[in-house]
Amino acid sequence: MSSTSSSPGSVRSAAVVNAEIRALWSRTDGALSPADEARYQDLLVEWAAAVRDALVKAA
Repeated sequence: MSSTSSSPGSVRSAAVVNAEIRALWSRTDGALSPADEARYQDLLVEWAAAVRDALVKAA
Protein backbone atom coordinates (compact mmCIF):
# COMPACT_ATOMS: atom_id res chain seq x y z
CA MET A 1 0.00 0.00 0.00
CA SER A 2 1.40 3.38 -0.87
CA SER A 3 1.58 6.23 1.56
CA THR A 4 -0.77 9.15 1.17
CA SER A 5 0.79 11.37 3.77
CA SER A 6 1.44 14.77 2.30
CA SER A 7 1.93 18.28 3.46
CA PRO A 8 -1.15 20.42 3.99
CA GLY A 9 -2.36 21.83 0.70
CA SER A 10 -0.54 19.15 -1.28
CA VAL A 11 -3.05 17.05 -3.22
CA ARG A 12 -2.37 14.11 -5.52
CA SER A 13 -4.27 14.22 -8.79
CA ALA A 14 -7.68 12.57 -9.02
CA ALA A 15 -6.25 10.21 -11.66
CA VAL A 16 -3.49 9.01 -9.31
CA VAL A 17 -5.93 8.46 -6.45
CA ASN A 18 -8.39 6.75 -8.79
CA ALA A 19 -5.65 4.37 -9.90
CA GLU A 20 -4.98 3.50 -6.26
CA ILE A 21 -8.70 2.92 -5.67
CA ARG A 22 -8.86 0.61 -8.70
CA ALA A 23 -5.77 -1.27 -7.50
CA LEU A 24 -7.33 -1.72 -4.07
CA TRP A 25 -10.52 -3.20 -5.52
CA SER A 26 -8.53 -5.38 -7.91
CA ARG A 27 -6.22 -6.65 -5.18
CA THR A 28 -9.12 -7.55 -2.90
CA ASP A 29 -11.34 -9.05 -5.62
CA GLY A 30 -14.14 -6.75 -4.46
CA ALA A 31 -14.22 -8.06 -0.89
CA LEU A 32 -12.79 -5.38 1.37
CA SER A 33 -11.54 -6.19 4.85
CA PRO A 34 -12.27 -3.64 7.57
CA ALA A 35 -8.77 -2.19 7.06
CA ASP A 36 -9.27 -2.06 3.29
CA GLU A 37 -12.68 -0.41 3.78
CA ALA A 38 -11.07 2.27 5.96
CA ARG A 39 -8.37 2.79 3.32
CA TYR A 40 -11.05 3.02 0.61
CA GLN A 41 -12.94 5.68 2.58
CA ASP A 42 -9.70 7.68 3.00
CA LEU A 43 -9.04 7.41 -0.72
CA LEU A 44 -12.56 8.60 -1.56
CA VAL A 45 -12.04 11.70 0.59
CA GLU A 46 -8.66 12.30 -1.06
CA TRP A 47 -10.17 11.80 -4.53
CA ALA A 48 -12.94 14.31 -3.81
CA ALA A 49 -10.34 16.84 -2.61
CA ALA A 50 -8.35 16.30 -5.80
CA VAL A 51 -11.43 16.86 -7.95
CA ARG A 52 -12.28 20.06 -6.04
CA ASP A 53 -8.68 21.24 -6.39
CA ALA A 54 -8.76 20.63 -10.14
CA LEU A 55 -12.04 22.52 -10.47
CA VAL A 56 -10.72 25.49 -8.52
CA LYS A 57 -7.59 25.62 -10.67
CA ALA A 58 -9.70 25.44 -13.83
CA ALA A 59 -11.97 28.29 -12.75
